[in-house]
Amino acid sequence: MTDWREQLDADGFAVLAGVLSPAEVAAALAEWADVCRANAADPSILANDGPAYGARNLLQLWPGVVDLARRPGLLGPLLDALGPAAGVVRVLFFDKPPGHSWALPWHKDYNVAVAEHRGGQVFTRPTTKAGVPHVVAPAAVLCGMLTARVALDDVTEANGPLRVVPGSHRFYDSGQDEAREPVAVHCRAGDVVLMRPLLTHSSGHSTSDAGHRRTVHLECAASPELPDGYRWHTFVPLTPE
Repeated sequence: MTDWREQLDADGFAVLAGVLSPAEVAAALAEWADVCRANAADPSILANDGPAYGARNLLQLWPGVVDLARRPGLLGPLLDALGPAAGVVRVLFFDKPPGHSWALPWHKDYNVAVAEHRGGQVFTRPTTKAGVPHVVAPAAVLCGMLTARVALDDVTEANGPLRVVPGSHRFYDSGQDEAREPVAVHCRAGDVVLMRPLLTHSSGHSTSDAGHRRTVHLECAASPELPDGYRWHTFVPLTPE
């Protein structure tokens, strides 16, 4: 059986099974419901007059979400992959609620949340997302990052799973990716998908009778430092003193 480290290095993603118990999944869903009720009018919660299908700025709206990254089955792999100074820098939420599905085309995750736009040559394409400055990061920064996607529901072919191109994390430009067959990443509630930001990925629509596909997307970086005078918008150490 391939070790998760070997698969992450070779393919750019790996699944950690059973990081959260059923009780911990239920507790996380209850906390998320409380966050939605308390912040229903906040533009960070994406709903479009229906159930929330996404959210930004979870480190501010749901500070306790970082504890998901500190579960024993996830903290060890994150520190192993990123080193002892690692921290969580951005957290998103995704769902495909029944009757409110959506899809994403093939892409790589280039954007990072920063404290302010400063100009310079290292970071490019400044934007603002839900009030937070973002920039496109260079390969040197993105290769020092790792995303942990915590599944709060079973992910099946029916509810629009993550699809990835194995090995594509080695290339900054998707036009340079090797021609490899895409893979659908199925997992169980409580599992965690580790993926490199430069892994080319997409997501299709769920079927009309599919259930939720709630995912907490935690972006982690190896260091609190950024080049060119930039600072992370938020950096929460994985192992606080």
